[in-house]
This record gives sequence, C-alpha cells and structure tokens, in this order.
Amino acid sequence: MTTKPTVLFICKHNAGRSQLGAALLELAAPDRYTATSAGISPADEVNPSIAATVGELGLDITGRVPRRVTPDLLEQADIVVLMKPGLELPAEPRGTVLEWSFPDPTSWSPEDVRPMRDAVAERIERELLQP
Repeated sequence: MTTKPTVLFICKHNAGRSQLGAALLELAAPDRYTATSAGISPADEVNPSIAATVGELGLDITGRVPRRVTPDLLEQADIVVLMKPGLELPAEPRGTVLEWSFPDPTSWSPEDVRPMRDAVAERIERELLQP
C-alpha cells in the first residue's frame, strides 16, 4: 500500500490562508493527499470568515486550532506550500516547496474572503491535482 503524500500549507498565523489551503485540498482530493497546515506565529483560532466560507463547501473547520510550524513538520511534508512570500521557516523543508501569493481581501468578511477561497481552490486544482 502506497502512502499518500503530505502537503503542508504554511502562512503567518495558521488562521487564514494555510487553513484554507489544507481544507480545500482535503475536500478536493482526500484519497490522493494528506493535507495539513501550520503557521510561523499561530493565532488563537481559525479566522471565522475562513471557517464560514469553507463551511459553505461542507467542511466544518471551526474547531481546528492553529499551530506552529516545526522542523519535524517540515521534515514530514512531501510538498510545502508557502501561502505568502517571504516566510522565514525554522528549518529547510525536505520536500518540494511551492510559493503562492494571494492578495488580502478588502475586509475579512465572508463576502470578501470568497474570491480568495476560489483562487486558492483554482491554484490547488492547477498545481496539485492536474497530472
């Protein structure tokens, strides 16, 4: 039995972009990848608007707790997706590193977060799911 590659999404606080990336990959390809996330300086909770827009797709992430990226997580990941340019990691990733960038929403309301959610989903489709 082949193990699924692990994709680690990283952002500053592990409350927004990285949670979004992991949740969207989890929804899109649960049989192909193990999706996880972490942050450089974790927040106390997942951004409520991020959780709401993921919830619209059928996945409840409100109970997930932001966590710090560690050298162990970087060693375990087959693919590391940096969701913001210029993040300083605590160690060199073992796997392939992808650096993505998404503009900040106008506000962090669900209405303004949906375009970013859709852009992340499209990037996942294009760069991780296409053969």
